[in-house]
Amino acid sequence: MATELEELVGFLSSPSPPVKKAAVEIVRDLTGSEDGLLSLSKYASTMLPSLSQLLKDKKEVSEPAAEALINLSLNSNLAAKMVEMGMIKAAMDVLYKPDSSITRLLVMLLVNLTQLDSGIVSLLQIEDEKMQGLFVMKLVRSFCRSSDETRDDPFDHVGSILVNISKKEAGRKMLLDSKRGLLKQILRQFDSTSPLRKKGIYSEEDASKMPLELGNVLSFEREPWDDPEIRVEALESIYLITVQEAGLRAFWSMNGPRILQFWYEDEEDPKVMEAYERVGSLLVHGSETSK
Repeated sequence: MATELEELVGFLSSPSPPVKKAAVEIVRDLTGSEDGLLSLSKYASTMLPSLSQLLKDKKEVSEPAAEALINLSLNSNLAAKMVEMGMIKAAMDVLYKPDSSITRLLVMLLVNLTQLDSGIVSLLQIEDEKMQGLFVMKLVRSFCRSSDETRDDPFDHVGSILVNISKKEAGRKMLLDSKRGLLKQILRQFDSTSPLRKKGIYSEEDASKMPLELGNVLSFEREPWDDPEIRVEALESIYLITVQEAGLRAFWSMNGPRILQFWYEDEEDPKVMEAYERVGSLLVHGSETSK
């Protein structure tokens, strides 16, 4: 005999819109607690495909479905199952539908799924030579085009996805690939007013020693952003890029060590200082190795 939760999950596929709407809202609410999430996880094989299908529904159904998936994806085991069943492609397909009304939620779901190596591989489309990098190129293009259109930018969190994929060598190579030009597009976001996008102040001397395209972007005075977490994430990204020989050479060529020193001298947060020092030790080692 089916349990109440099993019946509830079954109602997610109901042909009746009111029943389906009620079911997905209850599931969404249950995923907001650890006990509810644990109980629902027993029915993941049925629940996750159903919620994935509901992402294509009207907003009144797709929104709670996306919110439920975001909550469920905080569990690494469930997130892995989502990746395995093709959730990243499903999210990207809905994300770029002309009438998509849950853009921000889908981007947040992708942030969670790319916390996993398998999620990064899926987003990079490494196993498909013809399609490889297409999802990332789409996200970067949306990230760069949307920044000045609205204060409530649904693509703000793409920055976190980029941080996630940079943790894998394949992701770093894709971002640094000059033929794709992704890094050049991303650098233009230094002037964004969004608190989720990178900000800072550079002197004319620092900017003059950078490549022209980078120096021009950073030549305008801007307000510093006083969020330690963002600074730590930025430094972690720099560290992952400079682990590669090509990334390290590029960082030195744009006078990166001098810029980091400039920031470090005014830093007061212990965690951020530790992140600076981690990058600094790598730069010193890289400099000695190249001699």
